[in-house]
Amino acid sequence: MRRILGAFRSLTLWLALLSPQAMAQPAPGGPPAVGVVRVERQQITETEEFIGRIQAVGRISLVARVTAFLDKRNFVEGSEIKQGDLLYVLEQAPFKAEVNSAQASIDQYIAQHRNAQLALERARTLLTTPAGQQSTYDAAFAAERALAAQIAGAQAQLETAQINLGYTEIRAPIEGRISSTAVTEGNVVSPTSGTLATIVSQDPIYVLFPVAQRTALDLRSRYGPKGGFSAVVLRLRLPDGRIYGQTGHLDYVSPTVAENTDTLTLRGVVPNPRLPTAPIPGGAFRELTDGEFVTVMLEGVQPVTVLAIPRAAVLADQQGDYVYVVDAQNKAEVRRIQLGQSTPATAVIFSGLKEGETVISEGVQRVRPGQPVSPSPATPPPADPQANRPAAGNNGEAAKP
Repeated sequence: MRRILGAFRSLTLWLALLSPQAMAQPAPGGPPAVGVVRVERQQITETEEFIGRIQAVGRISLVARVTAFLDKRNFVEGSEIKQGDLLYVLEQAPFKAEVNSAQASIDQYIAQHRNAQLALERARTLLTTPAGQQSTYDAAFAAERALAAQIAGAQAQLETAQINLGYTEIRAPIEGRISSTAVTEGNVVSPTSGTLATIVSQDPIYVLFPVAQRTALDLRSRYGPKGGFSAVVLRLRLPDGRIYGQTGHLDYVSPTVAENTDTLTLRGVVPNPRLPTAPIPGGAFRELTDGEFVTVMLEGVQPVTVLAIPRAAVLADQQGDYVYVVDAQNKAEVRRIQLGQSTPATAVIFSGLKEGETVISEGVQRVRPGQPVSPSPATPPPADPQANRPAAGNNGEAAKP
């Protein structure tokens, strides 16, 4: 009996829960409150980003010009050296002996030449007398000329010996950082021994980066009338995300397009000064290193005016980017847009919006197409550190006014 009574009470409670009063939903509230902003024109700096590689302006491979023993190495491996610094000294004694021998030959020929000149003068004087003979004069003249030629040859040999002696001192042809030595003291080196060490220049330094042909044409049409190379500056983002403190400029565009990638190679020159902190053995630390990968930001010198809205107002689906526009009846309307260059905080509008229109930037998750909303001014966004340096937009297209 108690089981039947319990089942009856449970059935009664279940039916009560299914009553229309219990199933009724709470009445919907008013239109959702949203924050809105006006589409306005702003000035920004056009920026394109590319992946580049740092390359030294000068790279010298030190090679022995003569065959000799390596006597001394006068540098610290990995240090920075100045142009003209003495780096290697080869055995000099044999080459000094060759210089002395060549000088002795010159002295000998000079003495013989002087005697030949006297003999020639006597033969010329005798020609004016009956005792003189033309054959004697001709022989004296030939002997004098032969000795003069021997002096010239001996002087050439002396110059060659002096040059070879100079080759026993290997000096730095450029300023830069030197690598480790490939040959140590006591070994015989020669022109066929290969590279002894490599010097890589440090300041300034190149940055090379490939640019798609289509992008290169766009850059040329955009900046060509404004001054070409002088209309843009280069900034670098280092591998750790920091922006390099020095700016550079373009100085070269490759004359041919790479067949396998359809790209042009652009080159910029960037200062790479020594840093006073974090010294390393043999020299000061520099920010940029030969062979390093960096992000190259190609910026226009003159800012351009574009339509812009907060990035938070932009939504995306499979059809692309869109925003909610508030119409005159305070209803949310979906508007498809095309973005230009944008930053994490600011979206640059290439098409789809007009100046003065109102878009929803706060509370967009509560909005449905055609739904009435309660708009109010949105909270001012925090300052955007890259407001004037937009990142690449869709397909790398530049922002357009």
